Amino acid sequence: MTFFTVVVRGLIRRPVRTGLTLLGISIGIGAVVTLVGMSWGYEKSIGKQLDVIGIDVVVSNMSGGLMPKVFDETLQDKVAALPKVADTTTVLMLMLSIEDAPMMMVSGREWGGFTWEKLEVLEGRLPKDDKEFAVVLGKLAAEVLKKKVGDTVQIEADELPVVGIVDGHAVVENGAVILSLSVLQEISSNQGKVNFVDVRVPEGTPEKEVMELCETVNGLFPEGRAKLASEVVGTSQGYRLARAMSWSTSLLAIIVGVLGVMNTMLMTVFERTHEIGILLAVGWKRRRILYMVLCESALLGFLGGVTGVGLGALGLKILEVTPAIRGLLEPDLSPKLLLTSVAIAVVVGVVSGLYPGWRSSRLSPSRALNL
Repeated sequence: MTFFTVVVRGLIRRPVRTGLTLLGISIGIGAVVTLVGMSWGYEKSIGKQLDVIGIDVVVSNMSGGLMPKVFDETLQDKVAALPKVADTTTVLMLMLSIEDAPMMMVSGREWGGFTWEKLEVLEGRLPKDDKEFAVVLGKLAAEVLKKKVGDTVQIEADELPVVGIVDGHAVVENGAVILSLSVLQEISSNQGKVNFVDVRVPEGTPEKEVMELCETVNGLFPEGRAKLASEVVGTSQGYRLARAMSWSTSLLAIIVGVLGVMNTMLMTVFERTHEIGILLAVGWKRRRILYMVLCESALLGFLGGVTGVGLGALGLKILEVTPAIRGLLEPDLSPKLLLTSVAIAVVVGVVSGLYPGWRSSRLSPSRALNL
């Protein structure tokens, strides 16, 4: 009988108990994959959107949450006059309930600004000018709302015709309702207000000079911040809160998993006292007994981790197609997340097996054989 055989036999001795423990670990790791995958996915989706549009610096007031507070659009003129600024445009972006969709991004864009450039018209056309009360829908938004060119979309109290369906080449773009900035300002009673000034710098500008530009803008706009596009999401208060909540919830699930594995391993040690006594009597060293229990708990964690990754991936796929999520973000299922989740499960197993392993290694062979 090999060492590995002894380890596996210890787990399958009580298949129901082992199975329930595996289920507990799987649910905990599934929660990690789902919650953290959503958090990482949000950051990745926004980052891809900014990259597709070609934004280098974003000026906003992100202290208010996931969506920034509005401010006066005249800030754009001050930013545009600064050295190292090649182009600027303003955006008013709101998260609104649109008909049957509980939450959808509505993007009002300065007419003629570069945020319109990458929109590929699939059907219909773009608005004729900045005064036309009309919208174009990203292709995912059109699917979620079940709209086609010629239909109308209700935004707040106004009915606006859909004049085009577009491909924005990023999930967030494709899940948005897009219209002229002046039209959205009027609909939402935000005349003269925006919540983003997007900035492009000349190609090849060193990052140091871009950072200096951000500092200059911060002096002009002390209530907000100018950030490199790559740093916008990760530094927002709303995103940090969402990330903290996802990890804290995952931590609770992991703690439950630790307690479950520890209970299983303790029960296994109690039931195998006689067997452990025999192993000690035939020459097994105490550290090998400890190693055996740790291997059992680590294997339990690994199997639970692999199963949990599958459950988490399934959960993300389901969430990705739900109307409340679809078009807002692309959940992250990167190898890094999957490997991290399995590693967490193995660590959970090892930590859970430390006390049962130490306890089993302290048994007296003569006493164990008499039990």
